[in-house]
Amino acid sequence: MRDAYHEELDSIGEGLVEMARLVGSAIGRATTAILDSDLKLAESVIAADQKVDDLQHELEARAIALLARQQPVATDLRIVVTSLRMSADLERSGDLAQHVAKLARLRFPERAVPHDLHATVLEMGQLAQRLMAKAAEVVITKDVDLALQLEQDDDEMDLLHRTLFQHLLDDRWKHGIETAVDVTLLGRYYERFADHAVSVAKRVVFLVTGEHADELQADIQPVTGVEGA
Repeated sequence: MRDAYHEELDSIGEGLVEMARLVGSAIGRATTAILDSDLKLAESVIAADQKVDDLQHELEARAIALLARQQPVATDLRIVVTSLRMSADLERSGDLAQHVAKLARLRFPERAVPHDLHATVLEMGQLAQRLMAKAAEVVITKDVDLALQLEQDDDEMDLLHRTLFQHLLDDRWKHGIETAVDVTLLGRYYERFADHAVSVAKRVVFLVTGEHADELQADIQPVTGVEGA
């Protein structure tokens, strides 16, 4: 019975990794769709989100069943509860990738992103995909150090997000209000996607250590200053 129980826990972890891989692929393909105004690709991203939703519902049902049957305590309870929260983060990430694709579909055959912002949006999409790939690796390896690095990596996304706003606020902006709204939404979608990847990593830190990532980072901050001062 215990072997079957731990196999079920492992299976939930594998499902989380699959969700992370799916949503990472989705944000990459959605980025291509919006930059290239590729309607067929956008539609495929939109349709594929159903698989992410189905996985999330399946994981949620299995986790709840484990809680009911096994009444886990201590570390096992932390695994189940944290897995439920991670699946919600990943499902929301899939929704955000779908939002990018829907914006591409809405503006087709026009391009939602002005040419002078293509490089920035492409970089945001690539970074979002890398962050989610790293989050999947953290789920697999339970590497706390790698998990804590994600928040630092997310600073790069925040910088790119600010870059978009600098373009929007520039007096030389010539692309109109509709495009400004599109770019504002896109920036938000990518920024939130990255936040969810970081959230997944933080939940792994809690799963492994029993401490919240913010508290752990505060504990390991290096002491500065001159000795004896």
